[in-house]
Amino acid sequence: MISTALPPPSRLPIVLSKAEIRLIFSYLQGEYLTCAKMMYGSGLRVMEVCRLRVKDVDFERLTVTVNDGKGRKNRVTTLSEACLADLHRQLELCHVYYQEDKNSNHWGGVYLPYALSKKYPNAPFEFGWQYLFPAKERSIDKRENNAIRRHHIHDRSLQRAFKRAVNLSQISKPASCHSLRHSFATHLLERGADIRTVQEQLGHSDVRTTEIYTHVLNRGGHAVISPLGDL
Repeated sequence: MISTALPPPSRLPIVLSKAEIRLIFSYLQGEYLTCAKMMYGSGLRVMEVCRLRVKDVDFERLTVTVNDGKGRKNRVTTLSEACLADLHRQLELCHVYYQEDKNSNHWGGVYLPYALSKKYPNAPFEFGWQYLFPAKERSIDKRENNAIRRHHIHDRSLQRAFKRAVNLSQISKPASCHSLRHSFATHLLERGADIRTVQEQLGHSDVRTTEIYTHVLNRGGHAVISPLGDL
């Protein structure tokens, strides 16, 4: 019989404590802080948060819709109320850029993937389709006849800002932006969330992928009591 079980993970995910996350956040500001809060608060990957559009955030239902995530899958995950004030400020900035773009004679609208621009020809010029974290400057889009567009912030700039914050925090763990997603999943499980719920939030196809976070829980300092204290 051929086993269908996944091999044990070669490396456990880097998980940050809540105190470490608060410390790192203290060294971030502006859109980078908001992105970091959403990666931890909603379990988003770095490219998922960078590519969010205004319409993807539902303030009333407290949800974030991830379109075309890893594996070209869509999912809906939670939105923390702790992000609302930051997101409202971000929307104000988005609207400033949007008005600036609309007043430009050369603006080609925001980029839409695949055949969406043909299916919804007006969407590139509508506010809801604009990137939630837009770049500061417009640029030439060589994919579509050198159209002038405003792209989203670059994932590398977000990663660099996060790495600087980690270094300033003097945290010894080799943490990256993805550590916030790992911490989201682990902390949900610590709070008693069902493994299937966490799987859905992360967008994993197989629950066995999500189960890697149970390995982190089992290896925590409170999981096994050392016999040294009995001496």
